[in-house]
Amino acid sequence: MAVLTSDYRRELEIRRYPLAVYVLVPLLALVLQAWLPRLPVVGRFAYFDLPLLVTVYFALGRRNPIHGTLLGAVLGIGQDGLTQGAIGIWGIANTICGFLAASIGIRVVVENHTIRMMLTFGFTLLAGGIAFFVTRILLGLSYDWNWLGEILKAAGNAVIGLGLYPLLDRTQARD
Repeated sequence: MAVLTSDYRRELEIRRYPLAVYVLVPLLALVLQAWLPRLPVVGRFAYFDLPLLVTVYFALGRRNPIHGTLLGAVLGIGQDGLTQGAIGIWGIANTICGFLAASIGIRVVVENHTIRMMLTFGFTLLAGGIAFFVTRILLGLSYDWNWLGEILKAAGNAVIGLGLYPLLDRTQARD
């Protein structure tokens, strides 16, 4: 029985995607993150963080902490480049979330949609908390913190992830 479990675990760890998916999905997430809040319909209701969702998805799927860390850093720095804030704040937050998501993906089977939704909710809150800590405590800059807004953003990301993750699952390279 232990042999079956290790083979099953080994199969779960092998999750590959075409190179185009690795390039286009993060790029699309950054473009949409910059463009959607500018729309009048979405504007003030922009409770989403698409680069974080992509980081969490690929980190959970690949189950490789180095990959999750690097993807989080690249997407976070890209996200910082699109904002008016200090460079590196979301880079730090997404890097930590990418590492933790990959580390959890090693230990827990994250194929269940409920688990993915709860993890996305938690990582969104964690990223917001890290951004607050870095901005307010470490840099001494002003940062508007709103608990209700952060919870709504986490809930919005969880719902978006509930629809986005199965779509990205279909892009896997099958052996």
